[in-house]
Formats: sequence, C-alpha cells, structure tokens
Amino acid sequence: MSDAPPVSAGDGGPDRAPIWSRPERGSRGPAPAHSRDAIVVAAVALADAEGLAAVSMRAVASALGTGAGSLYRYLSSRDDLLDLMTDRVIGELRPYPQAEGDWLDTMVLLGRRQLALFGAHPWLLDVFHRASGVGPESLAWFDNCIRVLEPLPCAVTAKFEAIAMMTGVVSLFARREAAAGALSFAGVDLAAYPHLVAAFGQPPAPAPRADLVERTLRSLLTGLLLAEAG
Repeated sequence: MSDAPPVSAGDGGPDRAPIWSRPERGSRGPAPAHSRDAIVVAAVALADAEGLAAVSMRAVASALGTGAGSLYRYLSSRDDLLDLMTDRVIGELRPYPQAEGDWLDTMVLLGRRQLALFGAHPWLLDVFHRASGVGPESLAWFDNCIRVLEPLPCAVTAKFEAIAMMTGVVSLFARREAAAGALSFAGVDLAAYPHLVAAFGQPPAPAPRADLVERTLRSLLTGLLLAEAG
C-alpha cells in the first residue's frame, strides 16, 4: 500500500489552511477510531525511539493498529503530522517561569529549558525551523518571551531578533551535545601551527563561575537588547 494520501479535488497545496485551523477529521468515512491527538502522541513516541526518518504515515498507523489510509481522515500529509508533533513538544516548555525577577535570568532559564527540550526530543532540531510548524504552542512561547522582555525600552523588532537568535544558539549547543565527543587535537602534530602551540602553552585560566551556555546567552541577550535600548 502506498504511503501517499488519496487525491481529491481541493486537497493540499501550499495555499491550504494550516492544520491548526482545519477540523479534527474529515466529514466523510466511518466514525473515528482514533483522535488527532492520539496520532501525534504515537508519532512523537516513534520519533523519540527511532528518529524522524522512522515516522511515516504507515509506521504511525501500524503503532495504532490501523492502516495508513485511515490517518488521512485526520491529516492531509506527513507534513501536517510533523507540524503537529513540533507544536506538541514545544508545549512541554510550559509552565513558563514567572518574570518576577531579572529579565535576563528568566530568559537564560527559558533558554536552558529549550536546550533540555532538544535533548529530550533530538529530532526537533530538524523540524522546529519549519514555517508551517508555527502553531499555538510556538506562538504562546513567543508571547511569553515578549512578556518577559516588556520592561526593556528597545524596539519590538530587536526583541524578536533576540528571541530568534537565542533559539538558534541553543540549537547549536544541542547539536554539539548530540555530536560524538568533543574537539580534540590529541595525536596531531601542531608544529606548523605556532599560534595553537602558543595557546596550548598558556597556563590554565580559573574555571568560570557560569558554564558556556549561560555565558553565551547572557552575552548575546545583553549585547542585542541593552545596546539597542541605549
């Protein structure tokens, strides 16, 4: 059986309504045996266990004990499924911390939560940037970040840029953590690279009070937002 959806007039295409605004299921066919939410839960579990490549309409249907064709009563395509999966796991960032203290401390905490989310769902790194995946939970996340940044007098465009840059930097840290091992020059002859030799010859610096993630996020956010506010 093909994994492609049945073709009907008016289906699909780049101009179709986003999955968030479409009915839970099609109006035709037998009574539903599953819910859209159950389908998404099964797909997320499959992606967590086997990676994004394992998520097909057929595989998700098999996990639910049904045929791939039945899923097309709820979704038009695998892209719809990926969008729903993305938004569902972004919802795990709730509950958001209260912005009662320093805005920078709160934003760093939010960045750390993003990093933990990427660690829990590594496949998210490959889909979170999809424009079609900006659903209710993604919008709630942005809304919360803007709430945290309300005390700053800089332009709202600067705030959106800072939020986007924070997410991008966090995703780089997540990719680094997912990569096997750290950069090492062990066993490499550095004789032809005098600056590296000199750098490695320097005495070790005292351990920083904050780890690299926190130092990077604090520098990034203050550089983008306080300079703009000034």
